[in-house]
Amino acid sequence: MTDTKNQIDEIVKTNDVVLFMKGTKTMPQCGFSSRVAGVLNFMGVDYADVNVLADDDVRQGIKDYSDWPTIPQLYVKGEFVGGCDIVTEMTLSGELDQLFDDKAVSYDKAAAEKIREANG
Repeated sequence: MTDTKNQIDEIVKTNDVVLFMKGTKTMPQCGFSSRVAGVLNFMGVDYADVNVLADDDVRQGIKDYSDWPTIPQLYVKGEFVGGCDIVTEMTLSGELDQLFDDKAVSYDKAAAEKIREANG
């Protein structure tokens, strides 16, 4: 394994929830990253954010690691969940709640319902 792959693997495995994104959870640098961070922030999920713009090796490395071509990328308990479209669909369908429940990840269920109500 390369150093970058090892670094990414360590981040994914040591954080219950991690978002590889452009920017940070408090200052996203693209609309797609902003949407996913916004959902996680609103739902009160405790997650690690990795700014891929700060390191070109990580920016390319995460795409290789997941075999997924786009950023952001969400991981829950070491499992790749998906990017912006998938996370949005899962949020609106309730699948993200189910994943968090199944993986024992704490989140605000009422906030998740508010997202669905606002987009229903």
